[in-house]
Amino acid sequence: MIKKIITVCTIVLCLLSCGEGSNDSTLNSEFSDGQGGSLATFSLKGNYLYTVDFSNLSVFNIDNATNPIKVNTINVGFDIETLFSYNDFLFIGSQNAMYIYDITNAELPKKMSQSDHFRACDPVVANGTNAYVTLHSNANCGGSVNELKTYDITDIENPVLLNTRGLTQPKGLSLYGSEYLLVCDDSVKIFDVTDPSDSKYLEEIPTLGAIDIIIRNNNAFIISDGSISQYQLDLNDISNFKKISEFTF
Repeated sequence: MIKKIITVCTIVLCLLSCGEGSNDSTLNSEFSDGQGGSLATFSLKGNYLYTVDFSNLSVFNIDNATNPIKVNTINVGFDIETLFSYNDFLFIGSQNAMYIYDITNAELPKKMSQSDHFRACDPVVANGTNAYVTLHSNANCGGSVNELKTYDITDIENPVLLNTRGLTQPKGLSLYGSEYLLVCDDSVKIFDVTDPSDSKYLEEIPTLGAIDIIIRNNNAFIISDGSISQYQLDLNDISNFKKISEFTF
């Protein structure tokens, strides 16, 4: 199942990275290097590809696409699961912690901070001020924690936990602008995070079995077990979402 999800996320990442550009610079600027889902295990930044496995962060120079070169491997910890990038930082989720690495020096990622939590599966997304982490329990990760955690990361070396919200069994998540956070918790639940310390549940997109979500401009690609659904979103009216396509596999 996990390999299948990663493969689907890879396909969606390629579609989004290679698609036509948008005139909406506010929503599009952070995706100039391509953006995978929150369950992804890789990130493309300029001429470098970053990947994670069970315990390591690997860096590949892909300036020559036909001859990528592995330039560094860094031991991060144990039970590493996900990798999300924003600007010059990598947010790495493990079953026990969130790690933040600075990649200003692309080949030499530098650990900036670590926030430990109870044992659970751990996707992460972030923007310039906050990081959002979902913790969920299953047979692979163990534990019994199912919640959304919000961190203040304005001091990247000292993340501060702002809010914890209990959920059913949350998995992938994605930010839409600076106002909204969409979380796969069976359906896709929409939260107003204008005030990150007091996130407010608004409503949900009724897509059963949602596992991960990728938002590109005003389009949300919702990945479920066996399908990818595409919804059109409206930043000015978040309740005005519309399903425009579905692909089954």
